[in-house]
Amino acid sequence: MLKVALIFHSASNDNLGVGALSVSEVAILRRITEARDLRISITFIDSFAERPPYVTGNDVTIRPTRPLRKPLDFLRAVREADLVIDIGGGDSFADIYGPRRIGQMLLMKYLTHLARTPLVLAPQTFGPFKKALSSFLSRQSIRLSALTTTRDNLSTTQLRDLGIQSNIIEASDVALRLPYDAPPPRAEGGPVRVGINVSGLLMSGGYTRNNMFGLKMDYPQLMREIVQKFANHPDKCEIHLVPHVITWTGGGVEDDRAASLKLQQEFPFLTVAPAFASPSEAKSYIAGMDFFMGARMHACIAAFSSGVPVVPMAYSRKFAGLFGSLGYNETVDCTTQSAEEILDHIFSAYDRRTELAKVQKAALLTGVEKLELYERALGDLMATLAEGR
Repeated sequence: MLKVALIFHSASNDNLGVGALSVSEVAILRRITEARDLRISITFIDSFAERPPYVTGNDVTIRPTRPLRKPLDFLRAVREADLVIDIGGGDSFADIYGPRRIGQMLLMKYLTHLARTPLVLAPQTFGPFKKALSSFLSRQSIRLSALTTTRDNLSTTQLRDLGIQSNIIEASDVALRLPYDAPPPRAEGGPVRVGINVSGLLMSGGYTRNNMFGLKMDYPQLMREIVQKFANHPDKCEIHLVPHVITWTGGGVEDDRAASLKLQQEFPFLTVAPAFASPSEAKSYIAGMDFFMGARMHACIAAFSSGVPVVPMAYSRKFAGLFGSLGYNETVDCTTQSAEEILDHIFSAYDRRTELAKVQKAALLTGVEKLELYERALGDLMATLAEGR
């Protein structure tokens, strides 16, 4: 049996985007094992969490650890594995989130290298790296990895700029594979369901609470204007606020649901989605919308991959990188565009949503084809390791 360890994934993260990556990664591993007649066990080397895990199965084990406090415990965990897969939480392999996060990422990678366990860098955003030390250490770790996969062309360019000459697989986001339940058919002539993901992080001004991401506009005010314009729209829109980061204990700087409930106090006609127990539950709800927008990228990916026309609202380059690589160019940039420009684009896209759905369908096929490159390469590596055992 091949022992696969997952790091910087999570089986119970409050951020359902990280959860979407994790559920999808497990789904991909199971597809590979079925297609290649392999037997594997999957261990999440995860942080301690109160939330019940949303990744389960006889092949899944969760091993809580604190690598910064107990690095030797983490070293033992990766040494027991035949293969370690690191997805970097999707976009955390960068130094824009502060020294603690990049420090923990690099520590976990280098301990894996020290254990001499093959490290796979699953599809993720790489960079930006603004500091010389993080650039140097990241470059060295990537060179030591068995497989390096980006999820967009901007990340591929970033790695080439870092001096990575080895083979890089440019795939797409694994959450395109996230399972969900399709919504039941609806009667014609009803209200248009508009889904809005309100980011608790951006409503708070980022972790620093001081416009950490350099947004050009007042994000909370923009959310109010979007809500009001859809409320006044002649289509009689039914507006749903859809949280994608839901803290188990409630509240905090990141909590989308707390931010949505607060906005609902100002606009009582809003519907706030339930506190989802899993990423698939969130995607199933989003799939029932007719139009969607949001600043949580995986909420937008849930819409995109379930056929709902979507306008991603970017606060970092990961949005344009991912969607642009697939030929879907409806992303607005909250760091460079004004509130007026963003509103104009959102309501233009809303008017074009039938046409947008066709473009989206073609882009999704491109994404799935690119993702298959990762699945094939990972399968080849797993088969080779299994033969070695």
